[in-house]
Amino acid sequence: MTMKQTLNIQRLPGYAIVQLDHGKVNAIDELMARELAEVFEELEADEKVKGLILAGRPHCFSAGLDVFSLLKGGTAGAKSFWYYYQKALQAMVRFSKPFVCAITGYAPAGATILALAADYRVMGKGLKHVVGMHEFNMSMLIPEMLSDVYAYHLGEQTAWKYVQQARLFNSDEAKAIGLVDESVEVEEVMERAQAQLKRLMKVQLPVYQKSKRYFRKGLLQIVNRDLEQMAGVIAKDAEDPAVQESLKQFLANLKLKSKKPI
Repeated sequence: MTMKQTLNIQRLPGYAIVQLDHGKVNAIDELMARELAEVFEELEADEKVKGLILAGRPHCFSAGLDVFSLLKGGTAGAKSFWYYYQKALQAMVRFSKPFVCAITGYAPAGATILALAADYRVMGKGLKHVVGMHEFNMSMLIPEMLSDVYAYHLGEQTAWKYVQQARLFNSDEAKAIGLVDESVEVEEVMERAQAQLKRLMKVQLPVYQKSKRYFRKGLLQIVNRDLEQMAGVIAKDAEDPAVQESLKQFLANLKLKSKKPI
């Protein structure tokens, strides 16, 4: 097993498992985004790797973006973070081999978008296991690329409806609307993800790769853009006093929750 600072990479015969392993809740910061981009590009180029599973830990896929680090970095830090987050998303969408996401726990907001880069998603059942975009609960802006990915999967009208509702979905609900493909017990997620990956890997790789490119033209167009320019727009948007106030209020609420007795 190869261990990076935020990821563990396990190589098995013909495929790899990339596990998010960063702090208590696998929050996505710039370091994780950088490493995800690097690892997906490396595995794309590795001829021994015919497929990939992205997973979290049991009951924790990822809590989404690390808002603490976003606020601490100022405008320059925000621009750098969004560049690498979008670069990671780009590398994941561009990954031409079979790619299954094992959603082993909660995966809201930015984590949902990363999961939507996969070809197939298996999600574990659980009281707090949710996907979806709930940024409007905090009056937070969803950047254009993330909005486009969400709308690609749900359709613009439906995606916008759920964004306005700040709607989060459990695994059964997510399956019903097409955000995930399977809803299973947490203990079965990895087994089902591996079974699906192996099924997809039975297709001759050149056939799979060309077909994937043909069917996902729209998704590729969403990520094949000027990342530097888009990151700059997001960072500039974040300078708005109303956005800054929303972020600070969100962090204050998090700190308040952490102090409550269990």
